[in-house]
Amino acid sequence: DGSTGEDVTANVRTLNSVPLKLQGGPIPAVVEIRGEIFMPKAGFEKLNQSQLANNKKPFVNPRNAAAGSLRQLDSKITASRPLEIYCYGLGVIEGMSRPSSHFAAMNLIAEWGCRISPELKVLEGLEACQQYIDELAARRDSLEYDIDGVVFKVDDTVLQERLGFVSRAPRWAIAYKFPAQEEMTTVEDIEIQVGRTGALTPVARLKPVFVGGVTVSNATLHNEDEIRRKDVRIGDTVIVRRAGDVIPEVVKSIITKRPDDAREFVMPTACPICGSDVEREEGEAVSRCSGGLFCAAQRKEAIKHFASRKALDIDGLGDKLVEQLVDAGHIKDVADLFLLDVDTIASLERMGQKSAENLVNALNAAKSTRFQRFLYALGIREVGEATARALALQYASLEELMQASSESLMEIEDVGPVVAHHIETFFQQTHNREVIERLLSVGIHWQNEEKKQTNTALSGKTIVLTGTLQTLSRSEAKEKLLALGAKVAGSVSKKTDYVVAGADAGSKLTKAESLGIDVVDEATLQNWLTQEK
Repeated sequence: DGSTGEDVTANVRTLNSVPLKLQGGPIPAVVEIRGEIFMPKAGFEKLNQSQLANNKKPFVNPRNAAAGSLRQLDSKITASRPLEIYCYGLGVIEGMSRPSSHFAAMNLIAEWGCRISPELKVLEGLEACQQYIDELAARRDSLEYDIDGVVFKVDDTVLQERLGFVSRAPRWAIAYKFPAQEEMTTVEDIEIQVGRTGALTPVARLKPVFVGGVTVSNATLHNEDEIRRKDVRIGDTVIVRRAGDVIPEVVKSIITKRPDDAREFVMPTACPICGSDVEREEGEAVSRCSGGLFCAAQRKEAIKHFASRKALDIDGLGDKLVEQLVDAGHIKDVADLFLLDVDTIASLERMGQKSAENLVNALNAAKSTRFQRFLYALGIREVGEATARALALQYASLEELMQASSESLMEIEDVGPVVAHHIETFFQQTHNREVIERLLSVGIHWQNEEKKQTNTALSGKTIVLTGTLQTLSRSEAKEKLLALGAKVAGSVSKKTDYVVAGADAGSKLTKAESLGIDVVDEATLQNWLTQEK
């Protein structure tokens, strides 16, 4: 969820290409080596042959196979899979100086016994970068593994620090994606899928075609306007590609190949699942079912979302099991999940006694959550992880949030009129309040979040953290500062009010001093946090 991940250490230790002990020297006291685990093409083909020979479902592509292999509960299964690793950078390093360049860091990683890509090169100038792209694109199909592009990084470590980060991505690195692979096929039908928010999404049912290593038989058409713009009709010959080598999409229709009996798509006026009216708000491209929690499709998707990893993270409650439970009439909304017993679950197809016991235990464990996770799990339109977190910091209780008006909601940074309207409308609905009350009555609970304070000495101040902090991590410091109403930036500028400098502070400290920005130590930071409690 951005701060808590899955522990796959035992599985990674089974990879022959991951050293259990670093070699050579000097070796720092603490070091974080970042890399990517993948499955080579030859290994993938061999694995799928084994799956078919054992009457098991083959994997769709090497990427999914690698991810699934790493998340196995039994490390022996991971050990049997043909996984490899390439390391691509250093994170935290303590006890020795950080190498002066990315290339030097990669060489150091290799000296320690970690694998790095043989394609790694140092280039100068745009022309050299373009030549590298062209050369690698020409060899792309002959490589031992799948790639979808090239990443270029600024080599100088000092320049990397000066450039900093924006959101989740560094300013000192950029990805060049190869053009998506395209193939031609025909549209056999256009059907409607109903999502958890009631959105009606037209999906093209295609004559199966092999695109970029995967057989594609479905492709999203997004919405009615997109179908009209691309003029896609049932019976058309179309060009299909995998966007980012992952999501299949229809690029365009080949009008010259259109048959006489090709049919235009018409958006239904009634939901194909529950029969409720379909509405399309002015200014929106998406049509929606008005059935809410009464619509079985929305019910299923809402429950899947509620149980997902970034929401309540209910281990063992997969999509197929949710569909079985809804279809069998065992659950009508998310609160019913927590009333399930072992016998009911065990009676379902492919569910044994032990699996049922594990799921009941997981449901009980999920009752203890965090306010922001609970808000995200409710599936309020436009409320993602970041907005849920901001709401949890702003409001002391769920009741206070449920009573909040659009005007008060818009006082929160990044919450505009549309999001505020969706939040207010959601909590005004009687059936939503009833479900929330039932969730609380079955034992869903959380500790009160540290409420964001708006009248502190740090309110509105922009703070930059640099160096290593001794008493808490940088992420913990950021959380606490945000709770006090401060803004935490990743780079120093004239708008910065304070720089908190820990041990081994680098270029950010130098820049702050050159701009005359107040620099404080960790003791001052702790004083801020203590005084405002």
